[in-house]
Amino acid sequence: MNLSIVIPLLNEEDSLEELFSRIDKVCKTSDLSYEIWFVDDGSTDLSWSIIENMKVQYPQIHAIKFSRNYGKSQALHAAFERTNGDVVITMDADLQDFPEEIPELYNMVIHDNYDIVSGWKKKRFDNVMTKNIPSKLFNAAARKVSGVYLHDFNCGLKAYKKQVVKSVDVYGDMHRYIPVLAANAGFRRITEKEVQHQARPYGTSKFGTERFVRGFLDLITLWFVSRFGGRPMHFFGAVGTLMFIVGFLSALWLGISKLIDVARGIYGHLITNNPWFFIALTMMILGSLLFVAGFLGEMIIRTNREHKNYNIDEVI
Repeated sequence: MNLSIVIPLLNEEDSLEELFSRIDKVCKTSDLSYEIWFVDDGSTDLSWSIIENMKVQYPQIHAIKFSRNYGKSQALHAAFERTNGDVVITMDADLQDFPEEIPELYNMVIHDNYDIVSGWKKKRFDNVMTKNIPSKLFNAAARKVSGVYLHDFNCGLKAYKKQVVKSVDVYGDMHRYIPVLAANAGFRRITEKEVQHQARPYGTSKFGTERFVRGFLDLITLWFVSRFGGRPMHFFGAVGTLMFIVGFLSALWLGISKLIDVARGIYGHLITNNPWFFIALTMMILGSLLFVAGFLGEMIIRTNREHKNYNIDEVI
């Protein structure tokens, strides 16, 4: 199979039939065999009923229904486990992404041998203050921290080699950082393609400005995990050991100073009256705790961590 198209959705009843029609037309025109995986992320409208009706007519449609809203990362994770195409394309269900981009994205992965082709909405039709400006700031920070130079990490339209989606583990809110996760896993041939963008024709956006706050927090998490996720003792152990040594040497200095005073016949100077005593004690305690945290981290990563934290009601 040439293509697997993964489409997470939440309350998109008005756009589903038009979206499928355009995808079907594009793939048939380009002679691409394909399957579509819709993931209903807890819709409360008629989205699931529409998908069921389309499934009866079109066997290339598959769908997963979550028991409630779990988020885009979990939706992608569930679909990635089931895709069969040589190229996996993700796109949003709101018709802001153009299915007509699919053939070129496919060719860039297959013929140009890219691991990931990320869409770049250079010209956007979103609110400038709540979407465009925060998005530019977020993308600039993401490029700086991650070392992956893409203009639009948040663009839902992306194409992946099959090996990429089977290798990366998408969890939390990490869907926007799949290129970074892939780069950390050794997939370095990552590029971007300028894609068309249009205003949402139906419904309202399911993402508010708070997604940028969560995005920055996830970026910090990703930075740490990418450097120390496989060896937490290198971070916690090193910092803990350094703090403990500084605290111990400070306490030792205070003890030696006390002995010198006693040898000189000077009494009444209590160590506990010196602020350095409490600083040294605190550093020794914190250093020990950080060292233990690093040790526990090493133990945890040796277990098989499972990121599947969603419940599936139905798969068709």
